[in-house]
Amino acid sequence: MSTDSAASDSDLQDRVVNFLRRNFPQIQMHGGNAAIQRLDAETGEVEIQLGGACSGCGISPMTIQAIKSRMVKEIPEINEVHANTGQGAEPDMGETEGMSPSFPGEGGDDNDEGPQAPF
Repeated sequence: MSTDSAASDSDLQDRVVNFLRRNFPQIQMHGGNAAIQRLDAETGEVEIQLGGACSGCGISPMTIQAIKSRMVKEIPEINEVHANTGQGAEPDMGETEGMSPSFPGEGGDDNDEGPQAPF
């Protein structure tokens, strides 16, 4: 790898890190973190691992979709983004890994009034 190529790879990695910091401060504010697991400047692929409070978080699939769609738009050298929380296979948009939302009054249990208030 030439010195110019190494500098270019480092610049691309810096831009990906800055993208995550700038666009997703809520990840850190909520106790999560995002790390680059792999970056291939030749193919334009990047793999992002969300950790901390992101693991098991109900909105992490939406965060992953936002990262995927916005990063390829904002960083022209990135063609494909792989992102996951390390909690098994990456869910498709709209999937919540075997769970479905539950609302009061819906479903088979007629006594479901939702969670009780703590007061």
